[in-house]
Amino acid sequence: MSFADPALLAVGLLVAAGLAWAAVAVTRRRAAALASAGVATASPGPGPGRGRDRARMGGVWFTIAGVGVLAIAVAGPAASVPVSHASGTVILAMDVSGSMAATDVAPSRLGAAKQAALSFINAQPGTVDSGVVAFQQGGLEAALPTADRAATSAAVRRLTAGGGTSLGDAILASLSAITHKTVTIGRDGSAPNIGYWPSATIVLFSDGQDEAGAASGGTGTGVAASVAEKAGVHVDTVGVGTTGGTTVEVDGYHLFTALNEAALKSISQATGGTYHPASDASELNGIASSINLRLTVTKEPLPLAGAFIALALALLAAGAVLTVTRTGRVV
Repeated sequence: MSFADPALLAVGLLVAAGLAWAAVAVTRRRAAALASAGVATASPGPGPGRGRDRARMGGVWFTIAGVGVLAIAVAGPAASVPVSHASGTVILAMDVSGSMAATDVAPSRLGAAKQAALSFINAQPGTVDSGVVAFQQGGLEAALPTADRAATSAAVRRLTAGGGTSLGDAILASLSAITHKTVTIGRDGSAPNIGYWPSATIVLFSDGQDEAGAASGGTGTGVAASVAEKAGVHVDTVGVGTTGGTTVEVDGYHLFTALNEAALKSISQATGGTYHPASDASELNGIASSINLRLTVTKEPLPLAGAFIALALALLAAGAVLTVTRTGRVV
């Protein structure tokens, strides 16, 4: 048991101890006075007077006990108890490559992705922690999974477009955020064993362009998807852009870019996820319902002040009843 204000507990218990000392002292003084007057020896056996004395002292001790328990209550007692929670983790992997500056969707691909991501974050239940990974060439972890919706939303709003994209590295960076350790592919191409994380889901917002993929030294999407699949992590992909495409200026060059739905569908299918067009926010909101939430046990404080106050009131009431019924006086 812990106390929010131990100082109040100490003061209250000192008051109760002082009252107990005073009660004992008064009882002894009264007994000595009666003995000196010869009253105590006059009726050594049981009788009305002896019964009234016991009732009166019983009321006093009940009252003192009530004061002591009330001292514990005002100190803010709390017990640490195990509480079970069903929880999950969602990582929003946001493509911020140069092609995401294209305006074939309003206000831009990245702008549309951010709007869909913010809508998704706000739709999540309190049992799901959300994190953000922004990826260009490699992965840049922007925000670890948290239940703080405001922090996750702020991380999404800060994103700007620029650089290349490696979808495979984006998946590995998201897995790193989930496991809280760096996930990489071995030099020989071997996939790491990162354990089993069925309570985690990656939602990848991208136009499917893989300019910095395996051909440019990045991680191939097939290898990265295999790591996620073995770990039980579904990757839901969100296509941002149009298949008709448009041109975008990147580093002074005008490049044609179009939504590559095939690449995104391949990733989602390989991991047991689903492909969603960014325009359909209602489909995104249903992703959380497919997450296999895990059962975790955490220690949480259980306030006990109410119980102690109830006990103190019961003791004080008992003391008052004994005093009134046996002596005819309130104190």
